Amino acid sequence: MTLARNTICLWYDRDAEAAALFYAATFPDSAVTAVRRAPSDYPSGKAGDVLTVEFTVLGIPCIGLNGGPAFKQSEAFSFQIATEDQAETDRYWNAIIGNGGQASACGWCKDRWGLSWQITPRTLIEAMAAGGAEAKRAFDAMMEMTKIDVAAIDAARRG
Repeated sequence: MTLARNTICLWYDRDAEAAALFYAATFPDSAVTAVRRAPSDYPSGKAGDVLTVEFTVLGIPCIGLNGGPAFKQSEAFSFQIATEDQAETDRYWNAIIGNGGQASACGWCKDRWGLSWQITPRTLIEAMAAGGAEAKRAFDAMMEMTKIDVAAIDAARRG
């Protein structure tokens, strides 16, 4: 067993395993690698309940902790997924929204467990990196969007 030196720990009420299985089915280079059960009762569960789930999302090691309802996900943490084109943007966005999630603004959405995702086409990232008028045009276009429209960002980049 190899333990990653740095692992993202995500708090779930009780659905860490379902969330991890969804991420593994949705994103490449993602997998559920272990499910650990509680050795005894704990404040939000019983002995034998799923306590932690080890998984990867696009190669990033994570642990899902079924910690109970005390803490909720927040936009202060999100996964930013860089997409290559509109088809990939649509695929990830629709998977998250279509599985009980909700749309937000500027390419952000939440999955059904409250975890935030930024589905961000590379063209937008490149426009922001270019700076100047190109970045401003792309940024202004993005501010009007829910899911990012690659063609509209490309048009804004060109002016």
